[in-house]
Amino acid sequence: MGYAHIGIATGDLTATHRFYTEAMGFELVHVEGADTDAPGGWLRHAFYDTGDGTLLAFQELHDDRAEGVDFAISRGLGLPSWVNHLAFRAASLDALHAARDRLLRFGCDVVGMAHARGPSIYAEDPNGNVVEWSYTAIPFTDAERRQAAARLCAPDLIRDAVTEMEFFLAADDSARESGQTGEG
Repeated sequence: MGYAHIGIATGDLTATHRFYTEAMGFELVHVEGADTDAPGGWLRHAFYDTGDGTLLAFQELHDDRAEGVDFAISRGLGLPSWVNHLAFRAASLDALHAARDRLLRFGCDVVGMAHARGPSIYAEDPNGNVVEWSYTAIPFTDAERRQAAARLCAPDLIRDAVTEMEFFLAADDSARESGQTGEG
């Protein structure tokens, strides 16, 4: 069973639309509007197909409750931006590289990480929320699935190594071209 959609608030639906269609490559499939429970308030709700029929939706609220709100979910909770994030599956390494290049062309800085199961890239959307593209080169084994509950309840921290981080700056593609790593 999957989910129908994930809904997230946005302070600027126009900028959010541009990011998710141009930088992420998603397709806008439906927009609806509705009154809210605040006097004179209304919202616009936009739905995007992420490529496999799964939907991501954004709501732009037009009433007093939206004024002065920080729409970055993690930052609004006082957490580092990477804690709450949206991760999308890249079907191949080539698809991951294409997603990275699309984000860079759009003007986003991109961070790449080599996880134990495969590489991921990260960027921020216009609301300050982190998006991830992930390619899983090594699927989970049955043994790992059985061990998951024990790891979840382990009294001590279990560290998994992150082997490499790479920073790509949209304004400077030289790091990508030269293969440099580290803060750019």
